[in-house]
Amino acid sequence: MGNIFKIIIIVVSFSAIYGCKESERFKINYADDTPPGKPFVDPVYKPLYGGARIYFTPPEDRDVLTVNASYLNQEGQEVWFSSSYFSDSIDVEGFPDTLPKEVSVYAVDRAGNKSEAQTITVVPKEPSISRIARSIAAKGGFGSFYVEWENELSQVINIHVNYAYGDSEKNAIFTSTDTVERRFVLVGQIPESMPVRVRVAAEDRYGNISQTVESEIHLIKDEEIPKDKWVIPQTNDSVGGVPQGFWDGFEGRARFLIDGIIDDGLNRNFGNTAARGQTGRVNDGDLPANFIIDLGEEWEISRIITHQRDHIWDSRPVGRGWYYGGENVGVYGIHIWDGAGWDSVRTHKIPFPPDLPGQQYRVMAQAGDMAYLYPDDPRFSAPTRWFRYEAQYGFQNDYTGRGVMGLSEITLYGRKRK
Repeated sequence: MGNIFKIIIIVVSFSAIYGCKESERFKINYADDTPPGKPFVDPVYKPLYGGARIYFTPPEDRDVLTVNASYLNQEGQEVWFSSSYFSDSIDVEGFPDTLPKEVSVYAVDRAGNKSEAQTITVVPKEPSISRIARSIAAKGGFGSFYVEWENELSQVINIHVNYAYGDSEKNAIFTSTDTVERRFVLVGQIPESMPVRVRVAAEDRYGNISQTVESEIHLIKDEEIPKDKWVIPQTNDSVGGVPQGFWDGFEGRARFLIDGIIDDGLNRNFGNTAARGQTGRVNDGDLPANFIIDLGEEWEISRIITHQRDHIWDSRPVGRGWYYGGENVGVYGIHIWDGAGWDSVRTHKIPFPPDLPGQQYRVMAQAGDMAYLYPDDPRFSAPTRWFRYEAQYGFQNDYTGRGVMGLSEITLYGRKRK
């Protein structure tokens, strides 16, 4: 029993000593002027798309915190990366081509001293922006066109779009990390015979830009469907077996969804389900919540634009507010009446714009979110007099919210039945 006790004491003492030494690594105000030893760089590395994974063994200096890697880009600027002392590799990215690149690897201690650098030559795989550029396509649509691309590595990229028609030339930039993306560019009503020249390039976060993809497209002419003949059924009145949802909750009113007035955070112009969904019972959370519109005459529908509601914060709404969150619908279904029943056209997820200044969210939300009825093959729907908007999920919790739903305005485009 005594021997066991001694062993335990030795282990505890060793742990305490080791812990004290290890804590010096992170000691506040720790300083010295002695650089650490240089890390051992394994000559075997793993090529990455536009980069490389470099393996290393850190020096044994007790105050080493990180192992860093750096290289000079095409502009002669240093690009550097950092990896934990406890890691065995570091990923270096941002190479614009597949030519050999020299990378310096060095250790940094708690006081900021750098070790002597080890140099390794790596040959990266094809950069991701080149792969993205090959997938870029532009296609003409209704008063607009869209650009789509694939980003298989889900890296942060900017898509630069330059488009010109007649005497006009404009630019747009989209930022995304989605693996498959489609973004719309609103042009307006121009003659179908007028070509639109589109030039698109991908840029990574290191400033590398791909080759430009050029195309010439033509738009399809449609028009806003007038709302003066629209009629909405009363709550729980059914059309084709589907009841009109409850949109008169709290300060909201169903009629506000088709009055042509957009909620800007001050005017309380929106519809609200109060979590009643289809059944009409308070807080049952029974989604989807349907909003049915009698267009008054038959139309062939091309696209829908929806507007979110904001929250009344004060007399001068600023920042994001409730846009792209709060009680707003994030996912909805589109249905038209085909004469015999409801035809489910598609489900649309309103994209969440990433990492924007708060005020820019307001600008985008108040411009509205546009969705084609047939985005893969832009065309008009079959003639219909009835349209159904089906609120399915809110933005909350990554598009899984199923409580109160808010919406400010629904606008439809198309052409009268031929």
